[in-house]
Amino acid sequence: MASQTHTIYIRLRHKISGTVGQAINVKELAQVIAPSEMKERIETTCVHRIKPEDNTFVVIDAMDLIREINQLYPTSDIQTIGPSQTIIVVTMKKQKFKRVLFLLVWILLFIGSGLTIMNFHEDVAMPEVHRKIYTMVTGKVNDKPLILQIPYSIGIGIGMILFFNHIFKKRFNEEPSPLEVEMFNYEQDLDRYILFHEKQKSESKEHGNE
Repeated sequence: MASQTHTIYIRLRHKISGTVGQAINVKELAQVIAPSEMKERIETTCVHRIKPEDNTFVVIDAMDLIREINQLYPTSDIQTIGPSQTIIVVTMKKQKFKRVLFLLVWILLFIGSGLTIMNFHEDVAMPEVHRKIYTMVTGKVNDKPLILQIPYSIGIGIGMILFFNHIFKKRFNEEPSPLEVEMFNYEQDLDRYILFHEKQKSESKEHGNE
């Protein structure tokens, strides 16, 4: 009697994270659709164990999953859907001084952005512009037109909050900010570079072993 052929569908995730020494199973790498008696065994199958020499990124190809599943069920029909590769981002153990580092970076960015705004205002002579506007509107001369400068300063802060669409962890709406769009585009370009670079490395290793 011929063995029954089952169809297995796998959809690789685009990116996951892991730590050194962690065993990466099929369940973490992909979504699996298979008969219930096969699915659990497939999902718990180890595909890769992260080693210190893996550095920061590891790329798992769909062929790696197919090879492992085929060893378990040689007669199965394996269908892949979606991405053909998954990027594993190897994260380091939590640093003891993570909060201190975050605080130092925050202070650096705060001072840097403040200096940038002040230098810009100095270049365009913003205080002189305020004085001229005040004189044009009121007909009086005032070296410190606070009635203009205070709302202007508050407006800069509000404008930055609205631009980034965040105040701490709270979002004002679901629309992404320009910075988030740029970060998304940057991550997409970075992922494409990693996939291409890691593929070249694996191909060079294979040629070297031949």
